[in-house]
Amino acid sequence: MTEARTEPLPGTSANFRGSPVYHRLLAFSGLIVLFIGFSIASSNFYQTANIINILQATSVNGVLAVAATLVIISGGIDLSVGTLMTFCSVMAGVFITNWGLPIWIGVPGALLVGLASGAVSGVFIAKLKIPPFIATLGMMLIYKGLSLAICGAKPIYFTGTPDFIKISTGSVIGAVIPGVPIPNGVVILFAVAGLAAFILARTALGRFTFAMGSNEEALRLSGVNIDGWKIAIYALAGCVCGVAGILIASRINSAQPSIGQGYELDAIAAVVIGGTSLSGGRGTMLGTMIGALIISVVANGLRILSVPQEWQIVVTGSIIIVAVYADILRRRRA
Repeated sequence: MTEARTEPLPGTSANFRGSPVYHRLLAFSGLIVLFIGFSIASSNFYQTANIINILQATSVNGVLAVAATLVIISGGIDLSVGTLMTFCSVMAGVFITNWGLPIWIGVPGALLVGLASGAVSGVFIAKLKIPPFIATLGMMLIYKGLSLAICGAKPIYFTGTPDFIKISTGSVIGAVIPGVPIPNGVVILFAVAGLAAFILARTALGRFTFAMGSNEEALRLSGVNIDGWKIAIYALAGCVCGVAGILIASRINSAQPSIGQGYELDAIAAVVIGGTSLSGGRGTMLGTMIGALIISVVANGLRILSVPQEWQIVVTGSIIIVAVYADILRRRRA
């Protein structure tokens, strides 16, 4: 007896439920529901100052999620984004505070550190054939150790450069349009996400990123320099981690050697919630931005409701599991 196949036909509702657009709409609906729910639970949640706090927190996590999205779409994973962010912020402290370099040199220097560090991870993965999970796990420990060693396990403060804090917490928009004090960090977040979306949609690097995630072997057989493009993807992701490092250092006006711990999980969670497939080949920056906002709204809402931090971690872990399971269902329906 032959088993009948029930694959969804193009244009059917089953096919739409398996599409990335449906997943993004679902994530956006979840964001709206969370916002309304927390607003009902506490009047402090929807206050302007708190919304700005949410956006400010999203600026760091969102930029890290952009870096994670680039790597995950290519079929890889980067567990070191949080500690690389910390390492870049520490190097910014070394350049600007310890060495006395001006901000316009120290900030690009930190970004170059991120770029080079990401390229090293790419070499380990592409040339030495170390699985991305292991390679980036090792790099995570290396960045953590280097950050502690370089600054002697003590924070490096930017008190000698008062303009540094304005990179993240200042508001160029607020200066132009009084009453709209959107922090620069939020503007930088959407600029980075927009640039990454442009790279994915309009450049050869973007096309090869999706192609590697979909079928790397087919791309290799077609003569494409897989190793070179893979190193470029990890290098770009490392540079984006450098941006996150500058933002978080500017926000707290210091480089804390252990501040990035746990950020990698939030970044990966934001990527998955936003509809990027952990198996690679599929994802958007718009979805990642929605996912990052959901993570920030949940964390902020639970904090306002005085939920203990340990339970906040439990909730975040549960969201990750639900998002991954939703991704599995979506791939089955696609």
